Amino acid sequence: MMNEKMTSAFLDQINKELYSEYLYLSIKAYFLDLNLQGFATWMDVQIQEEHAHAMGMFNYVVERGEKVVLSAIDKPESSWKSPLDAFKAILAHEQFVTSKINDLAQVAQDTNDRAAMLFINWYIKEQVEEESNVGGVLAQLEMIGDDKSALFALDKELSTRVFVAPVIG
Repeated sequence: MMNEKMTSAFLDQINKELYSEYLYLSIKAYFLDLNLQGFATWMDVQIQEEHAHAMGMFNYVVERGEKVVLSAIDKPESSWKSPLDAFKAILAHEQFVTSKINDLAQVAQDTNDRAAMLFINWYIKEQVEEESNVGGVLAQLEMIGDDKSALFALDKELSTRVFVAPVIG
Protein backbone atom coordinates (compact mmCIF):
# COMPACT_ATOMS: atom_id res chain seq x y z
CA MET A 1 0.00 0.00 0.00
CA MET A 2 1.08 3.53 -0.73
CA ASN A 3 0.30 6.79 0.98
CA GLU A 4 -2.74 8.47 -0.65
CA LYS A 5 -0.62 11.48 -1.64
CA MET A 6 1.92 9.19 -3.32
CA THR A 7 -0.78 7.27 -5.20
CA SER A 8 -2.35 10.52 -6.39
CA ALA A 9 1.04 11.80 -7.58
CA PHE A 10 1.63 8.60 -9.58
CA LEU A 11 -1.83 8.80 -11.16
CA ASP A 12 -1.14 12.40 -12.16
CA GLN A 13 2.20 11.39 -13.68
CA ILE A 14 0.61 8.50 -15.59
CA ASN A 15 -1.69 11.09 -17.15
CA LYS A 16 1.29 13.26 -18.09
CA GLU A 17 3.09 10.30 -19.67
CA LEU A 18 -0.03 9.40 -21.68
CA TYR A 19 -0.34 13.05 -22.73
CA SER A 20 3.29 12.87 -23.91
CA GLU A 21 2.40 9.86 -26.04
CA TYR A 22 -0.60 11.75 -27.44
CA LEU A 23 1.44 14.91 -28.11
CA TYR A 24 4.11 12.92 -29.92
CA LEU A 25 1.46 11.19 -32.00
CA SER A 26 0.27 14.66 -33.03
CA ILE A 27 3.83 15.68 -33.91
CA LYS A 28 4.20 12.48 -35.94
CA ALA A 29 1.09 13.47 -37.90
CA TYR A 30 2.67 16.89 -38.54
CA PHE A 31 5.84 15.26 -39.89
CA LEU A 32 3.81 12.90 -42.07
CA ASP A 33 1.98 15.91 -43.51
CA LEU A 34 5.41 17.30 -44.48
CA ASN A 35 6.35 13.92 -45.98
CA LEU A 36 9.24 13.59 -43.52
CA GLN A 37 9.03 9.84 -42.98
CA GLY A 38 12.27 9.65 -40.98
CA PHE A 39 11.09 12.29 -38.53
CA ALA A 40 7.81 10.35 -38.22
CA THR A 41 9.77 7.15 -37.50
CA TRP A 42 11.79 8.99 -34.83
CA MET A 43 8.51 10.10 -33.26
CA ASP A 44 7.21 6.51 -33.38
CA VAL A 45 10.02 5.55 -31.01
CA GLN A 46 9.13 8.48 -28.74
CA ILE A 47 5.48 7.42 -28.77
CA GLN A 48 6.38 3.86 -27.78
CA GLU A 49 8.75 5.08 -25.06
CA GLU A 50 6.12 7.34 -23.52
CA HIS A 51 3.60 4.49 -23.57
CA ALA A 52 6.15 2.24 -21.85
CA HIS A 53 6.80 4.94 -19.24
CA ALA A 54 3.08 5.28 -18.49
CA MET A 55 2.60 1.53 -18.30
CA GLY A 56 5.62 1.15 -16.03
CA MET A 57 3.99 3.51 -13.55
CA PHE A 58 0.57 1.95 -14.08
CA ASN A 59 1.96 -1.49 -13.25
CA TYR A 60 3.88 -0.13 -10.27
CA VAL A 61 0.73 1.40 -8.76
CA VAL A 62 -1.10 -1.91 -9.20
CA GLU A 63 1.86 -3.84 -7.75
CA ARG A 64 1.72 -1.63 -4.68
CA GLY A 65 -1.93 -2.62 -4.17
CA GLU A 66 -3.51 0.62 -5.32
CA LYS A 67 -6.33 1.26 -7.77
CA VAL A 68 -5.52 3.01 -11.03
CA VAL A 69 -8.06 5.68 -11.89
CA LEU A 70 -7.35 7.41 -15.20
CA SER A 71 -8.28 10.99 -15.99
CA ALA A 72 -8.90 12.75 -19.30
CA ILE A 73 -5.93 13.49 -21.54
CA ASP A 74 -5.68 17.07 -22.77
CA LYS A 75 -5.84 17.79 -26.49
CA PRO A 76 -2.31 18.37 -27.86
CA GLU A 77 -1.20 21.03 -30.30
CA SER A 78 -1.41 19.96 -33.93
CA SER A 79 0.73 22.37 -35.95
CA TRP A 80 4.15 23.95 -35.82
CA LYS A 81 5.91 26.47 -38.05
CA SER A 82 8.76 24.12 -38.94
CA PRO A 83 10.50 20.91 -37.89
CA LEU A 84 12.82 23.13 -35.84
CA ASP A 85 9.86 24.61 -33.95
CA ALA A 86 8.42 21.13 -33.42
CA PHE A 87 11.68 19.99 -31.83
CA LYS A 88 11.83 23.11 -29.68
CA ALA A 89 8.35 22.15 -28.45
CA ILE A 90 9.49 18.58 -27.84
CA LEU A 91 12.47 19.74 -25.78
CA ALA A 92 10.31 22.14 -23.76
CA HIS A 93 7.87 19.30 -23.12
CA GLU A 94 10.64 16.92 -22.02
CA GLN A 95 11.93 19.60 -19.64
CA PHE A 96 8.39 19.93 -18.24
CA VAL A 97 8.19 16.15 -17.77
CA THR A 98 11.56 16.21 -16.01
CA SER A 99 10.22 18.81 -13.58
CA LYS A 100 7.15 16.63 -12.93
CA ILE A 101 9.29 13.52 -12.34
CA ASN A 102 11.31 15.59 -9.86
CA ASP A 103 8.04 16.61 -8.16
CA LEU A 104 7.07 12.93 -7.98
CA ALA A 105 10.43 12.14 -6.38
CA GLN A 106 9.82 14.92 -3.86
CA VAL A 107 6.48 13.38 -2.88
CA ALA A 108 8.23 10.03 -2.40
CA GLN A 109 10.79 11.74 -0.18
CA ASP A 110 8.15 13.70 1.75
CA THR A 111 6.09 10.56 2.40
CA ASN A 112 9.22 8.54 3.21
CA ASP A 113 8.34 5.98 0.54
CA ARG A 114 11.72 4.40 -0.13
CA ALA A 115 10.34 1.86 -2.60
CA ALA A 116 8.86 4.66 -4.69
CA MET A 117 12.13 6.60 -4.46
CA LEU A 118 14.04 3.64 -5.91
CA PHE A 119 11.46 3.15 -8.64
CA ILE A 120 11.41 6.85 -9.59
CA ASN A 121 15.22 6.95 -9.88
CA TRP A 122 14.96 5.05 -13.17
CA TYR A 123 12.70 7.79 -14.56
CA ILE A 124 15.07 10.52 -13.38
CA LYS A 125 17.92 8.89 -15.34
CA GLU A 126 15.64 8.33 -18.32
CA GLN A 127 14.76 12.02 -18.48
CA VAL A 128 18.43 12.96 -18.77
CA GLU A 129 18.62 10.66 -21.82
CA GLU A 130 15.36 12.00 -23.26
CA GLU A 131 16.49 15.62 -23.07
CA SER A 132 19.87 14.73 -24.55
CA ASN A 133 18.35 12.84 -27.51
CA VAL A 134 15.94 15.64 -28.34
CA GLY A 135 18.64 18.25 -27.82
CA GLY A 136 20.90 16.46 -30.31
CA VAL A 137 18.29 16.55 -33.07
CA LEU A 138 17.43 20.14 -32.20
CA ALA A 139 21.09 21.17 -32.51
CA GLN A 140 21.28 19.56 -35.95
CA LEU A 141 18.11 21.33 -37.07
CA GLU A 142 19.54 24.66 -35.90
CA MET A 143 22.72 24.03 -37.91
CA ILE A 144 20.71 23.03 -40.99
CA GLY A 145 18.71 26.24 -41.06
CA ASP A 146 16.88 26.49 -44.40
CA ASP A 147 19.04 23.91 -46.22
CA LYS A 148 16.42 21.49 -47.65
CA SER A 149 18.99 18.91 -48.77
CA ALA A 150 20.44 18.79 -45.24
CA LEU A 151 16.91 18.42 -43.85
CA PHE A 152 16.29 15.43 -46.12
CA ALA A 153 19.66 13.92 -45.11
CA LEU A 154 18.68 14.26 -41.45
CA ASP A 155 15.28 12.75 -42.26
CA LYS A 156 17.03 9.72 -43.73
CA GLU A 157 19.26 9.41 -40.64
CA LEU A 158 16.30 9.65 -38.25
CA SER A 159 14.53 6.83 -40.10
CA THR A 160 17.05 4.35 -38.68
CA ARG A 161 15.95 4.80 -35.05
CA VAL A 162 14.36 1.72 -33.53
CA PHE A 163 12.44 1.17 -30.32
CA VAL A 164 14.09 -0.91 -27.63
CA ALA A 165 11.67 -1.74 -24.85
CA PRO A 166 13.00 -0.30 -21.60
CA VAL A 167 13.47 -2.34 -18.46
CA ILE A 168 11.78 -0.01 -15.97
CA GLY A 169 12.55 0.04 -12.31
